Amino acid sequence: MDKISIIIPVFNVEPYIRKCLNSVLTQTHKNIEVILINDGSTDKSGEICDEYAEKNNEIKVFHQKRQGVSNARNVGLRNLTGEFIGFTDPDDWLDPQMYETMLQKLKSGASICVCRYFKSTATVSIPIINKNKISEEIISTQNLLLYPLKREYYEGFFSTLWNKLFCADIIKGSGLFFDENISYGEDIIFYSNLVAQQKCKGVFIDKPFYHWLQRDASLSKSRVSNIKLGILQAYKEVENILNTYGFSDDSYWARAFYCHHASVIAQIAIDEGQKDLLLQMQAEIRSHFQDYKKTNLDFPEKFERIENILKENM
Repeated sequence: MDKISIIIPVFNVEPYIRKCLNSVLTQTHKNIEVILINDGSTDKSGEICDEYAEKNNEIKVFHQKRQGVSNARNVGLRNLTGEFIGFTDPDDWLDPQMYETMLQKLKSGASICVCRYFKSTATVSIPIINKNKISEEIISTQNLLLYPLKREYYEGFFSTLWNKLFCADIIKGSGLFFDENISYGEDIIFYSNLVAQQKCKGVFIDKPFYHWLQRDASLSKSRVSNIKLGILQAYKEVENILNTYGFSDDSYWARAFYCHHASVIAQIAIDEGQKDLLLQMQAEIRSHFQDYKKTNLDFPEKFERIENILKENM
């Protein structure tokens, strides 16, 4: 039976990690290797990882000082033995049929399978649906690159790794690892690099399996501007990837996303009274605004929001 290696970076998720691991260990596909990287947790997360490993031979645990999620995932990539690779965040959980269904779908000849997901709380899970239907049996390299950038139309595809299953050969063959200098947006850089370099083909399952926990204290919801600035670097790198591998005609989608995130940071600057940061982001928005408009012709209400930010003068 094909082995799936699931890489799970762990940092201070004591209240959530058991639910995550239980959902992985009860998958209907039984040949699963779980690689847990305890990245300097100061709560009992590491102890819980060891507790599960003592009872389950399929679990490997690596303990290290805090080095960040990219480093932790790289440890996983260097120590996996499966023919397929999945990524899971330690505060999320999976429906039981997720990996069996995705593995069967990959048998159609693709190297990446993508499913939809839920935005979940402790009490409710809301399925995320694409506005536009993905009807292709096999998804082209171009669309694998563009669907995550066309989020208004394909929100259920997303730029994360956790709703995807990869053939291990394409990752090993690429020689790619996560950029450990990036603290935000490392997913989209790794994914875009992999797809563009390896000319990957994909398949999509129009069903949600993954539960993405929405918790207020998570890093992704932080309003600390230096964290948010990292996403600008990430989408500038995505633009470079598109230009490098022959997709320069489509790179305006990455610039538009750059503009969007610059506007998010600008709003933070307005709310926190950071005039210098606002001026910096206004300049970035202006330099990418035409690309933003080009990608949002169906959503004219967005232009008013951006224009109001550009008019702001502290």
